Amino acid sequence: LRPYSFFDIGNLHAYDDEDNNAKILNKIADKCYLPVNRILLDLINEYRGDFRIAFSLTGVILEQLERYRPDALESFKRLAATGCVEFLGETYYHSLAFLFSPREFTEQVHLQEKKIRELFGQKPLTFRYTELIYSNELAKLAEDLGYQVILAEGADKILAGLSPNFLYRPAGLKKMKLLLKNYRLSDDIAFRFSNPRWSEYPLLADKFAHWLHQIKARDGVINLFMDYETFGEHQWQETGILEFLKVLPREITRNRDFRFLTPAEAAKSHEPAAALDVPALTSWADTERDLSAWLGNTMQKDASRTLYDMEAACRSKKDKALLHTWRKLQTS
Repeated sequence: LRPYSFFDIGNLHAYDDEDNNAKILNKIADKCYLPVNRILLDLINEYRGDFRIAFSLTGVILEQLERYRPDALESFKRLAATGCVEFLGETYYHSLAFLFSPREFTEQVHLQEKKIRELFGQKPLTFRYTELIYSNELAKLAEDLGYQVILAEGADKILAGLSPNFLYRPAGLKKMKLLLKNYRLSDDIAFRFSNPRWSEYPLLADKFAHWLHQIKARDGVINLFMDYETFGEHQWQETGILEFLKVLPREITRNRDFRFLTPAEAAKSHEPAAALDVPALTSWADTERDLSAWLGNTMQKDASRTLYDMEAACRSKKDKALLHTWRKLQTS
């Protein structure tokens, strides 16, 4: 967002810092999207389709790629063309709309589905909400919208001693399946990889694969979810993270009991181990793994309520540009 003062109200109606947005996108496209997409495409070709991955790309980032970095967008399209990459459904604006407006939430989900179809030729089957926000109620709404599987954080407080390495059924539902992120293994890569004070440093691909191979659970599914910018941006190329990624599939598949699946494929080929009851909203944000990252203090709550209270007024204008502007301000 651009600097916006009290005196701009009523006079200036541009809220984006276009220069900074382009600068940040260019940096991440050059450090992550382009080089890592090349690695992933090479891996898919090398393993003849047995290496499979999924992306959750918001409409907001896809718009920015269309505007500023069509070369990076083209690299995602090449991955889509392999048939080995699943693109997930979520809210177009990476918003918290589910908490404030079911109508707005549903419309953003449909906008995201339309964008994925236009760019990648897929109908999303798996739902991933903003920062893995999840609850029983959210799972029910996602099922009503036609989704077959939903992703969530494998937080200790919701598992209550169960393993995250199984497929579950959301409480009260008969069709929807639930995949949980193994946050310890995911965070080993996403956060601890380059930390020299970590007891397991350096993390090499054979060591990480060995940890996976120790998980002998029958019909288990080990889910690794992380920000894509982990590769090259959060963890710089100099840390060895890109070499780690290149070698990891080979080390994992040395054990023939292990194979790569997209979330939709994992859900289709495994039966739920149990029903999981998650009445309160959870997420993967911070150590609290709740909504406090966005709604943890009175200023955040007031700002969010004020923003969503504008919905009726924004819709009444029947102005697509105004609605788009209001929705971009929802981006978390």
